[in-house]
Amino acid sequence: MLLNKSFRTAVGLTVLIALAACSQGKTLTPTRETGDTSPTYGDKKRETIFGSGGLDLFGAKKKAEEAGNGIGVNAYLWQASLDTLSFMPLASADPFGGVIITDWYAAPEAPTDRFKLTIIIQDRALRADAIHISVFRQAQNTAGEWVDAAVDPKTAVDLENAVLTRARELRTASQAAK
Repeated sequence: MLLNKSFRTAVGLTVLIALAACSQGKTLTPTRETGDTSPTYGDKKRETIFGSGGLDLFGAKKKAEEAGNGIGVNAYLWQASLDTLSFMPLASADPFGGVIITDWYAAPEAPTDRFKLTIIIQDRALRADAIHISVFRQAQNTAGEWVDAAVDPKTAVDLENAVLTRARELRTASQAAK
C-alpha cells in the first residue's frame, strides 16, 4: 500500500518537473490591445499546428460569423420583447435559447389579478410565427389565496402583435442609421 502511494507521488512529481522544464521560464500572453487574440510567446506570435485561424470543425466559426449578433434568436424580436414587457419583473432571460419568463405582476389598478408571461422566440428571422407568448393569470379569492383564472386568448395575440410592431420599428431605425 505504501509502495503504491510512493509510486504515485513519484510519478506526479516527475510530470510536474517535466512540465516546468518545458516552459523555459517564458509565459504565453494573449495580446488584446491590437485586437489580435492569437497567443504570443514572449514578443513573437506563436504558430499552431492548425494555422492562424485554429481548428474549425464542421464550419462552426463560419456559422458563428454569419450569426453576427451573438445571440441565438432574432435580435429585434429579443429587444422588442424586453422593451414591450419592461414594466413586468423578469424571472429569467436566456438570449441563446430565446426564452423570457416574467415574474408575477399585479397592476396597481387591479391588485387582485396578477399575470405571468413566457415568451419564446423560435427563429432568427423577423416573422410573426417566430414568437410565441403564453399568458398565465391568477385571481385572489376571498381567503386571500391566489388561484388560477382563465385568460382571454386575444391577450397573447395582442402582446405578440405589440412585440412584432416594436421589432419592426427597431429594424427600421437600425437600417436608417446605416
